[in-house]
Parts: sequence; C-alpha cells; structure tokens
Amino acid sequence: MLGRLPLDEQLDGLRAVLSRNEILTDVLTRAATLELPGWYVTAGCLFQTVWNVVTDRDPTHGIRDYDLFYFDDGDLSWEAEDAVITAGRTVFAGLPAEVEIRNEARVHLWYEQKFGVPCPPHGSTEAAIDSFAATTCCLGVRLQPDGGWRVYAPHGLSDVFDLVLRPNSALAPREVYEAKAARWKDTWPELTVLPWPR
Repeated sequence: MLGRLPLDEQLDGLRAVLSRNEILTDVLTRAATLELPGWYVTAGCLFQTVWNVVTDRDPTHGIRDYDLFYFDDGDLSWEAEDAVITAGRTVFAGLPAEVEIRNEARVHLWYEQKFGVPCPPHGSTEAAIDSFAATTCCLGVRLQPDGGWRVYAPHGLSDVFDLVLRPNSALAPREVYEAKAARWKDTWPELTVLPWPR
C-alpha cells in the first residue's frame, strides 16, 4: 500500500498515479503556460484520481472539474480575476473537462455569503489549500520550470492513498464537510469517512 511507504516513495507514487489521468497532466502542462503567481492544480481532481486508480476505476471517474488556484493580492477586483479566467478559456480550449480558475487572494470577499461563515484573507495559495473541508483534500500540484513537480500536502499523503476522509475544521463548516463526504461516499463507497469532531 502506497500509504505505508516513506514520504519520498509516496511522492514518486503520487506522480505515477496522477500521471495516469491524461486530462490532469494536460491541465498541469497548460496551466504552467499562464505563469500565474503561486498557482496549483488542487482539490478533487487530485485526490479523486488517486481514489480511482487505487480502486481500479478509470482515472477520470467522478471528477467534476479541475481546480486551478493562484494568488494575486495586487488587484482584488473581480475584473482582474475575470481577465485570468478569460485567458484560461483560451489555454484550456478543447479539453474534455471544465477548469475552474480562482484567485485565492479574493476568497474572503465572497466566502461568507456562500458558506455562512467569515473567512479571513488568505496569505497564500497554500493557506487557502489548508482551509479545505477535509484534510484529504489539502493537496496541490504544479509544474516547475524544470519540469519537476511541486507538491503541497500539509497533512501528508497516507490518507489520500488509504481512502480515508478526515474532517478539517480550520474554516469550512460541518455541513460542508458532511455534504461532500456523503456525495463522495456515493461515488467511491470504499471510502472511510471519519466523523466531524464533537
């Protein structure tokens, strides 16, 4: 089991597993051309690819979209973010999947209205990834200029490989975690879903 290997071997395993999702590797390659500050491809497209490979499903099974986060606090206007989204439409044209681009420096401007709890401004893309509803979701990958992969995994990779969904109460409310967990458990019944802390 990959989840029981030393971290350096887990990182090699992660790259090998994620590379089986050709849409994901295409997204990573194209995303690099945008040269966005602090960018990562993150969230479901990563851990769900792992879940699919570990459970012998098609690597793209159940993946709704591909999240591309970046961090630009120099211009917090919607217009600036929309210009990046528009540029992304051109870069990702022809992909058989949706790529959702978000400036994580702007999240605090809309988060409370959407989720019902205030969100302090994030200081980086990594800080935004830290706030996902489950620790298993806290994962980001980007291509380095030399072709290497930069992996951000603040909670490690063992839960991802072992199909364990663990709540993260850093920001997201309990109902967000439970709704996502229920949806994912329907698609990947092999998941072990740990309860929200009491």
